Amino acid sequence: MNTFKTAVLLAALTALFMLIGFAITPGSLVGPLVALGFAGVMNFFAYWSSDKLALRMARAREVSIQEAPRLHSIVEEVAAQAGLPKPRVYVVDTATPNAFATGRNPKHAAVAVTTGIMNILDERELRGVLGHEMAHVRNRDILTGSIVATLAGAISMLAWMALWFRGIRSGYGQMIGLLAFLLAPLAAALIQAGISRAREYQADASAARITHDPEALASALLKLQRGIAARPMQPTPAAESTAHLYIVNPFRAGGLVNLFSTHPPIEERARRLQEMSLQGL
Repeated sequence: MNTFKTAVLLAALTALFMLIGFAITPGSLVGPLVALGFAGVMNFFAYWSSDKLALRMARAREVSIQEAPRLHSIVEEVAAQAGLPKPRVYVVDTATPNAFATGRNPKHAAVAVTTGIMNILDERELRGVLGHEMAHVRNRDILTGSIVATLAGAISMLAWMALWFRGIRSGYGQMIGLLAFLLAPLAAALIQAGISRAREYQADASAARITHDPEALASALLKLQRGIAARPMQPTPAAESTAHLYIVNPFRAGGLVNLFSTHPPIEERARRLQEMSLQGL
């Protein structure tokens, strides 16, 4: 179901891109293709270097087996259960409990956990969290995110083009330019957030099947929610640019902010996992 939802939202994002493009340059694909190409080039380089960029911005430090034997052991076990090569292992020195995975494919993957998460989760719960991260790697969610970012970035560029190229005209043209500038990026952000939430649900379900323990991940998510409420991450530009990678939103959020959240509500994620447990998965 989440895979189908992702496909539908990707199609909606593509349709929005084409619609705005045709509105700006009727009868011509030059404007839309230029915007898509420019966004694609930027995101290609970001995708190719995604692991290095994300780890650097998170200030993650690679740890050896001697430094973190328990963590390495769990990562190796979960990777084997997922049928994946063992990823590189990193630690982020922060009291905010969280974890994320990155890398353009399973052979270039890395997982990072914070010191805070290792302090509040037991081994079973940590295994569930790492199962979620390995699911992201196996499901190629970094690639999906890069495609979505390319389309969303291109739509934002087209919105600027609409403002300038249509805006210099009068009457109807100005109205189209202004509406595209205001509404297109908003719609793209909502669709992008919807895709990200669908991938999080999918990673939860995959993790439950990988570890055969949905209750452990449900328990971990609820603990992480309480932990982040007590020790949220400081919203710096670097932290905000990597927030979507973490298993739970590292910041306090509420109100309209939740509309654009890349993470589903923790309570709903835990409920779905507990249902899986009752079904014997």
